[in-house]
Amino acid sequence: MSNDAVSDKIKKGNYRLVIGTLVGATFAFSCASLGLSLYNTFNGRPFYYNFYDGNSANFVEGSIADIVNQVSPSVVSIITESTGTDWYGRSTSSSAAGTGMIVTKDGYVLTNKHVVDGAKKIQVVMHDGTIYSDVELVGTDPLNDVAFIKINNASNLQPVTLGDSKTLQSGQQVIAIGNALGQYQNTVTQGIISGTGRSIIASDQSNYANYERLSDMIQTDASINSGNSGGPLINAGGQVIGINTAVYSDGNGIGFAIPISSIKGMLKSLIETGSAKRAYIGVSYLNITPSVQKQYSLSVSEGAYVSPDNGIIKDSPAEKAGLKSGDIITAVDGIKIGKAGSLSTLIGEHTAGDTVELTIIRDGAEQKIKLTTSAYLED
Repeated sequence: MSNDAVSDKIKKGNYRLVIGTLVGATFAFSCASLGLSLYNTFNGRPFYYNFYDGNSANFVEGSIADIVNQVSPSVVSIITESTGTDWYGRSTSSSAAGTGMIVTKDGYVLTNKHVVDGAKKIQVVMHDGTIYSDVELVGTDPLNDVAFIKINNASNLQPVTLGDSKTLQSGQQVIAIGNALGQYQNTVTQGIISGTGRSIIASDQSNYANYERLSDMIQTDASINSGNSGGPLINAGGQVIGINTAVYSDGNGIGFAIPISSIKGMLKSLIETGSAKRAYIGVSYLNITPSVQKQYSLSVSEGAYVSPDNGIIKDSPAEKAGLKSGDIITAVDGIKIGKAGSLSTLIGEHTAGDTVELTIIRDGAEQKIKLTTSAYLED
């Protein structure tokens, strides 16, 4: 056989190898896309376990417009009406606007609790201008600024796709969509993830005495304005990775969003049982930071430090599983507490009744404890 013949066979072999690789990759991608498409088609709900992590993607020319066109039909404006009394005891009424995102075909919408708090009437305005007035509040998160509302008698709505906020990277590109200033529906802004695990104190602009402490927040420089609350923070894969919640009034380009992973358990509970119950383990803890580590002479720089004074709630899942005050919880089901999320966020991916495995440090030794969560009951 001549050298030319050998060379020709090698070239053809490489050609077949390249073509085979491309065909195989294309087929695999098509199957994954078809699987995700069928999941949405037949279940009409967001998927809790994604085959594709959009946090590894980057925007390219034209992709932002494509993603906005894909997601915008799932983003809604929420108009509320509230009543009250003035200083003279006279009845007053007021209206406000916020944002929400459709999470099931049959009308469940995710938003911020402060958007619908105290509302006597809720209306939902769709991307195409359709107005729904038969809307009710069906659940709130007792530990976070999250609420679920239901558009009654709705069908064939387009839900968002939920991503994984545990794998977020600082510097990652994102976009925010919302009802800016309560006037400009589906306004789009672009930015990056500036940081994760932030703690803030958020207050209502109309009532600064009404405030709450929020932890494990995503910080972004994608503009979040009044009215954007409850809208999606979206990665380059078109997946929702956060719920836009607050803006830092004294700084430029500093906004905050709630990690989407923290609400997946409540959403699953709502879909399966009609009740949005948060999974609960019953510990009082401190997120370990360098200052907390130093103050308590802890052996690790990340995790959840169970309060040494009455850190275990009586009759709670934690007490039943044998957790003790002073324990350090470092992981949930093998996922390390810290960059992936706080203890509360990682537990928030589960529903009441799930069994989880906690990795803890007690008396300098690591051990694992299995625990069955229960539903959080408000006082």
